[in-house]
Amino acid sequence: MDRSKIIKAIKLGNIEWRKHALERMLERNISRKEVKETIKYGELIENYETDTFFESALFFYNNSKAIHVVAGFDKINQIIYIITAYRPDTFHFENDLKTRRTK
Repeated sequence: MDRSKIIKAIKLGNIEWRKHALERMLERNISRKEVKETIKYGELIENYETDTFFESALFFYNNSKAIHVVAGFDKINQIIYIITAYRPDTFHFENDLKTRRTK
C-alpha cells in the first residue's frame, strides 16, 4: 500500500467512513482525528493485498493510547475507506500490541 498516496487522500479529504467504523469508534471513544493520525504517523503492521474490493492494511499508533485502524485504498479514485478502529489488547496481540498471538 502506497503510504504517500494514502496521506494525500487524507489531506484532500478523500475519506469514506464506513458505518461500521463510525459505530465502533463511538463505542470505543475513538475520534476521527485519532484515526487520521494513526494512518498518517503510525506503523503499517499488516498488509492485506488480496482483500475483496481494495487493498487494505492494519495500522498501529501509540501516541497516548494504542490504536489499530483497518483501512482500504481505492487506487483508481484515490479514496481511503476507514473500515474499523479499535484499541488492541494483549489477549489478541503480544505485549508490543502489534504482533498477533498464535492460537
